[in-house]
Amino acid sequence: MKKKILFTGGGSAGHVTVNLALIPRFLKDDWDIHYIGSENGIERQLIEPLKGVTYHHVSTGKLRRYFDWNNFKDPFKVIKGVGEAFSIIKREKPSVIFSKGGFVSVPVVIAGKMNSVPVIIHESDLTPGLANKVAIPFASKVCTTFPETVKHLPENKAEYIGAVVRDELKSGNRAKGLSFSGFTGSKPVMLIMGGSLGAKRINEAVRNQLDELLKTFDILHLTGKGQVDSTIHMNGYKQFEYVTDELPDLLATADLIISRAGSNSIFEFLALKKPMLLIPLSRAASRGDQILNAQSFEKSGYANVLLEEDLTEESFMKSVRETYQNRETYIHSMEQDNAGDQANKIEALIKNKAK
Repeated sequence: MKKKILFTGGGSAGHVTVNLALIPRFLKDDWDIHYIGSENGIERQLIEPLKGVTYHHVSTGKLRRYFDWNNFKDPFKVIKGVGEAFSIIKREKPSVIFSKGGFVSVPVVIAGKMNSVPVIIHESDLTPGLANKVAIPFASKVCTTFPETVKHLPENKAEYIGAVVRDELKSGNRAKGLSFSGFTGSKPVMLIMGGSLGAKRINEAVRNQLDELLKTFDILHLTGKGQVDSTIHMNGYKQFEYVTDELPDLLATADLIISRAGSNSIFEFLALKKPMLLIPLSRAASRGDQILNAQSFEKSGYANVLLEEDLTEESFMKSVRETYQNRETYIHSMEQDNAGDQANKIEALIKNKAK
């Protein structure tokens, strides 16, 4: 009889990418794979097309640190989601549950505990997010990306694993990426990534300086959903809302990356040895996790950091020039990173915990 694993995680692409890295490994070993996500989240778009994976959706509410009238009704959505997840888990009887986090994972982790199924959580950021903070008491194990995170977690549950990077990202083809973009390769390529939802402030900073930037770079701009500006038509500037299959090739073309500081993305850039300028989400718009991630990378010599609070046209261009001029220094520092194959470690941990 096949062993069965249930994955969960969603709300943003960052809460799905580690699952996307692990799922092929379990498919290869002929596991029966199920996934619980939300009805309309990006996780459904990314997971449902995968062959060999059965997708289920449950009700989910957002956990907020600020006042919102939805705070009064969303707990009922979470309770409903727990009931729905409980029924799915009871019916499917998975051997183990792996959660990448995000709000949709909370009812799944709670329902897993109620069904006595081992639950493993992966925390990407330096400090645990709100969803994982709620879920951790119901988990069997919590894997961390940063070694510092262990001190924020129960000692008997925490285990430092490191970042899990999708294997396919390491096999990108620069020539294919240039062809897809319509670039000749005569200029260095700047890749801007603001995450699946985009980064309005970064998008504006880039577009306000396009004339100047295009003197040096060809620019690939992943704008985020609904943020392509169809009025801009300039040689050397290509916009896409979001890419999936082409991403490894586009990353292979990049000589400089400008990005937010979500953990999954920046560790992917580290694995690919890509010089990066990080503009983390501000504390006003987040809990400050991206700032901590960026500061950790800056301290290690992997990245240049420009805080959003300090973002102006002048500071942006100064930081771009500094990052590109010092690219070899960043690459050298990243080459000293001796991380092993974390995907193998976490795969072994999951299999060891499976009932």
